[in-house]
Amino acid sequence: MKRILLIGLLLGLALAGYGYWGALRDPTVRTATIAMADWPKGQPPLRVALLSDLHVAGPDMPPERLARIVTQVNALRPDLVLIAGDLVSDKRVSTHRYAETEAVAPLGGLRARHGVVAVLGNHDHWRNTAGMRRALEANRVTVLSNSVTRRAGLILAGADDDFTGRADPAALIRAVAPLTGPVVTLSHSPDIVPDLPERFGLVLAGHTHCGQVALPLIGRPATMSRYGDRFACGLIREGARTIVVGAGLGTSVLPIRIGAPPDLWLIELTAPAAPATAAAAR
Repeated sequence: MKRILLIGLLLGLALAGYGYWGALRDPTVRTATIAMADWPKGQPPLRVALLSDLHVAGPDMPPERLARIVTQVNALRPDLVLIAGDLVSDKRVSTHRYAETEAVAPLGGLRARHGVVAVLGNHDHWRNTAGMRRALEANRVTVLSNSVTRRAGLILAGADDDFTGRADPAALIRAVAPLTGPVVTLSHSPDIVPDLPERFGLVLAGHTHCGQVALPLIGRPATMSRYGDRFACGLIREGARTIVVGAGLGTSVLPIRIGAPPDLWLIELTAPAAPATAAAAR
C-alpha cells in the first residue's frame, strides 16, 4: 500500500510539474482570416491581435513575463490590439499579487497604429474596477464598458463582464444601431453571444482558458461557461456569426496548463470575397 501511495504521489508531482511547465510556455500564435460584412469600400485588410486572461500574478505571470509577451505581440505588427479582460489574478496559491499599476504597466509598450482597446473581466472587478480602469488608461489603453468606439473603419462594441452580471447587451445594441460599418464585439466571456443580434457578426472573447486543463478522453473538467463546451475554445462558426475564444496567457485557480497551452490570436479582417461571375455563354 505504501508503495502504491508513493507511486501516486510521484505521479501527481510529475503531473503538477508538467502542468506548471505548460503554464510558462510562450503563447502559441493562432491565426485566422475573417471576412466582415459591411466592410468599407477600399479599406485594406486589418491585422488584429487578441489577448485575453493575462492574470498577472506570481509565480507564473510576473510583469516581466508579460513584457516579453508584449515584445512578441509587437513583432507581429498588428494594426490594432484587443484585450478581453482579466488582467490580474488573485488565486490563493499566488506567490505575489501585483498592484493594478504594476500589473498592467508592460501594456504601455504595445505598438499598434490604431491603438489598444480592452474590456474588464471578473477578476478585474473583484479586485478594483476603478483602479484597473485608471491603470489601463494611464498606459494608453481605451477601456470600453457596454459602449462603442470607432477604429480603422470598425465599430468596436465592448461588453462589460457577463460573468459578474455587468454585461448589458441592450446598451450595446442601442449604441451600435445608428452607426454604419462592420461590428467587432469584444467581451471577456463568450456567454454574451446568444443575447446579440445577427449584426454582431464577430465576437472576440476569453475567460474559458480553453478549460486550462483538457485531458485525453476526459476533456475539459470546467469552462466557466453556462453553455458548457459550446464556446469553450478557438474559432467557432454559428450561421453567419464567428466567435473567437482565446485560451488566454495566464492561469486561474492553479498555475498549471495541460492540453490547453497559452495563446494569442492574430486575426486578419477583410472584405467578403467578390461573388464569382458567370462564364460568358459560348
